[in-house]
Amino acid sequence: MLEILGVSSAAESVYRAMLGRPELGISGLAGQLGWSEDKVRSALDELAGLSLVRESDQRPGGLLLINPEISLVSLLARQEVELTQRQQEITSGKLAISKIVAEYVDSVQNKRRVDVEELSGIDMVRIRLEELAHDCTSEIMEFTTGGGQSAESRQASRPIDQGLLERGVRMRCVYLESVINHPQTVSYLDWLTGLGCRVRVVPSLPLRMVIFDRQAAVVPSNPEDTAVGALLLRGSGLVSALCALFEHIWEEAPPFGATRRRDEDTGLTSQARAVLSLLAQGHTDEVVARKMGISVRTARRITAELMTQLGARSRFQAGVIAGERGWLQGSADGSSEPE
Repeated sequence: MLEILGVSSAAESVYRAMLGRPELGISGLAGQLGWSEDKVRSALDELAGLSLVRESDQRPGGLLLINPEISLVSLLARQEVELTQRQQEITSGKLAISKIVAEYVDSVQNKRRVDVEELSGIDMVRIRLEELAHDCTSEIMEFTTGGGQSAESRQASRPIDQGLLERGVRMRCVYLESVINHPQTVSYLDWLTGLGCRVRVVPSLPLRMVIFDRQAAVVPSNPEDTAVGALLLRGSGLVSALCALFEHIWEEAPPFGATRRRDEDTGLTSQARAVLSLLAQGHTDEVVARKMGISVRTARRITAELMTQLGARSRFQAGVIAGERGWLQGSADGSSEPE
């Protein structure tokens, strides 16, 4: 019962034996408890250290019990003081841990943190793009979705692109194949490649994106509506992943202006193959059209032709059958771009 006060069970047994017969000496206590005298002496030393017993002035070598009302209350008070000190030590420990955690966040986690800046509205996006282009020194990688570009977009991009290329910044851009159906965009890309920009085309792109010097990337905050705004992303991990995505698509894409060929085994164009891939993912005609920069009517026409060719009853089944036949594997265009 007294262990809570720091008294061992052996010392408590001796203490209780002395309460019943305080006149017993060491040999008497040993006989009553059935212990060795050394064990009794050890317990008495502990009790003396806790001020529960003291030496007798009347009987040399004898020990006296201190009044429990005094000794035990005093011992309890001592435990309370020690507990208070321990609580203070714990509080100090918590403060120390908090400081260490804060230092860890500052020195380690902040280095891993992805810095995200929200750009609201097309005006803010264009202003930020101009600033990033002005600070760009080595390379720009860009995905341009939406097919044919509007006159407003081309007009806004022209001075920025020209300034970058004249400063020697390397530019690589990937557009949708559907731009060939938009003469104004084709003319703009001819002008752009004439200045030294390298342009390639693909049937579909995962998102609109511009990467500056492999350190910052601008992506739409809502891929369904790029006019809403964009996110400016920084952070080596995320930007590196976007760079890897760009490189993967770039390597598979034929150059702008190259002759489009049909796959020798399937007879499919790269555009038809892209439609099949999107159908296999369960996308609707509207989503297919948006991702490929074509009209919904064109997407439906291509889908209908593919379903007839495959003997499929649904769009999703067309994608599945195409996958089983291996039509979704590999590149749909064997063209390469001279370096």
